[in-house]
Amino acid sequence: MFPNAWCELNFDNPFQLLVSVILSAQTTDKQVNKVTDKLYKVVKLPQDIINMWYENFEKKIKAIWLYRSKWRNIYRLSEILSSEKLPVVSEKWIEIVEKYWYTIPDTITELIKLPWVWEKTAKVILFELYKQRVVAADTHVHRISNRLGLVTTKIANQTSTQLEKIIPNNYKDSAHHLFIFFGRYHCKAINPSCDICPFMDFCKYYKSKNIKK
Repeated sequence: MFPNAWCELNFDNPFQLLVSVILSAQTTDKQVNKVTDKLYKVVKLPQDIINMWYENFEKKIKAIWLYRSKWRNIYRLSEILSSEKLPVVSEKWIEIVEKYWYTIPDTITELIKLPWVWEKTAKVILFELYKQRVVAADTHVHRISNRLGLVTTKIANQTSTQLEKIIPNNYKDSAHHLFIFFGRYHCKAINPSCDICPFMDFCKYYKSKNIKK
């Protein structure tokens, strides 16, 4: 259904990716891209955030949900990335440091220590940047995994953990984006396309709808 599923956030370097993922919390990728298309013309590195007045940065992301909390934490994040000397973990980590002169951790333990970086955000970074075989679960992934009956979980972090156990490693490279595209464009939160879904034979949500009818 979605052979070319990809990350729909726009970015040119690892720092911009991290900022975009943080901004995308409870906000659509489309809205984030509208903001960052202008923001990333002047923000390339963590130091660019530090050099920018708080008020200027706030104005540039004002269209984003929870922008006040996000800009404060992105500012703190930029200070940490510019100054912290974290332990070397992988060759990719070294490449980023040598090329961009800042540090982005490549373990979930270190990533979630950063301001406004939670498990889902960390896993997106590990997947996109370091090609680690993790499955980040946003609202789309959580919703469709439970609808289909792949998992029975209450929160997204539980969904992520369960999916990582049941999805074979050779599918984890594409699973995250495939789940998101399916949830975003087919199995929508409201009015999902159940009647033309290839999974209706085993989908618990579809069966429950027919039972109610």
